[in-house]
Amino acid sequence: MNKHIHLVSFLINSPVNHTLLSWAAPGDNRLEALGELKLWQDLARTLERGKFDGVFFADTPGVFDRYRDSHEDAVKYGVCWPCFDPVVLLSALAAATTHLGLAATMSTSSYQPWTIVRQLGTLDYLSGGRVGWNIVTGHLRGEHRALGLHQLDHDRRYDRADEYMEVCYKLWNSVKPGAVVADREAGIYADPDKVEFIDHQGEFFSCQTVSPVLPSPQGHPVLFQAGSSGRGQQFAVSHADVVFSIQPNVAGMKRFMTDLAQAARTAGKTTPAVSFGVQPIVGGTEEEARRKLQDLVERLPIDGCLARLSGTMGVDFAGMDLDQPLAEIETQASQGLMKAFSNIAGDKPLTLREVAIRWGLAVGKPQIVGTPEQVADRLEQIWRETGCYGYNMTPTVMASSVEDFVDQVVPILQQKGVYRTEYEGTTFRANLGLN
Repeated sequence: MNKHIHLVSFLINSPVNHTLLSWAAPGDNRLEALGELKLWQDLARTLERGKFDGVFFADTPGVFDRYRDSHEDAVKYGVCWPCFDPVVLLSALAAATTHLGLAATMSTSSYQPWTIVRQLGTLDYLSGGRVGWNIVTGHLRGEHRALGLHQLDHDRRYDRADEYMEVCYKLWNSVKPGAVVADREAGIYADPDKVEFIDHQGEFFSCQTVSPVLPSPQGHPVLFQAGSSGRGQQFAVSHADVVFSIQPNVAGMKRFMTDLAQAARTAGKTTPAVSFGVQPIVGGTEEEARRKLQDLVERLPIDGCLARLSGTMGVDFAGMDLDQPLAEIETQASQGLMKAFSNIAGDKPLTLREVAIRWGLAVGKPQIVGTPEQVADRLEQIWRETGCYGYNMTPTVMASSVEDFVDQVVPILQQKGVYRTEYEGTTFRANLGLN
């Protein structure tokens, strides 16, 4: 069991975080925040005041266009559209904070290894080592269509991603300690003998160069990964510092922990830290909190939910019977997620409608609903029962749901002795306890 619960705020730079039509909720400031950096910076300062490890931006580089074979429902309801670049936003958040980690999702389909090393490495160096990278292989059809790319089969995407990481490691390790001399009198900036030229010629990538950036105090960005299929877990245990997983309940969380540990043993690796996705909903009373949840559910447009579910799963659910159980469907996208969410209610399989609603509410993440004391107790209980590292927490109404959690739940967790009262270090890696 790790020393304390680690918390990361799970966001999207779009009209919603993960709850569809949250932008239409009374008091929500998402639409204003999209065009006003100060509101994002205020949110980051709130998270830092709450001693969160970091912010973690999901990304949808390409519109959801599977449902009805069209983008229209995603655009109509603001289902992660527009989705602004999270890395650009993180630069502004870095300037507004001093300890908060800054993680962004970047797809190995959308960027070359050199580009990611340069882009994230620049921010990591400027921020003093506070950056993380959520590695995704890019399963959304919309992303591939936007970039004019051929979409590889599920396992081949991971084969390509393994080589992708090989190139990244070579670039990250290119600049050796003491490489920068900065001798003003001699006019010598760096020792070429300590800057390695890499010459990579592989099945998927060719790269001949040196690193475009200098190492940050944490070496390179913290690596997150969310593979949930068997092949995805193989990739995760080989590369991830922290594995992020969406599981619908505690039983699913326990199974995931067991499966990941087995994958690590098989590969001869150490099991990475695991952070589970949750959605806290806090009220003055349990009844008030449940009413907040019901208000969110009642606002969900079923077509918007299906547009998001179809895009994620890689299946057009248009025309299917909403009240029939969601059967196992062979797809090249998110096989692990499909398996996890087809039957999560014990012996009673969920219907397509039920799964779509869960997806529209929080992309399948479970809700932690109640008073501040109840939410804190439940978070501690799950942490102890599963042995997880902590949580990626998605808010509902912005920014009040974040403020409620920081002001009301965090102090209780601190009083319990299961959550930090001060940051342990200056880098993201140090504060995550990964050093």
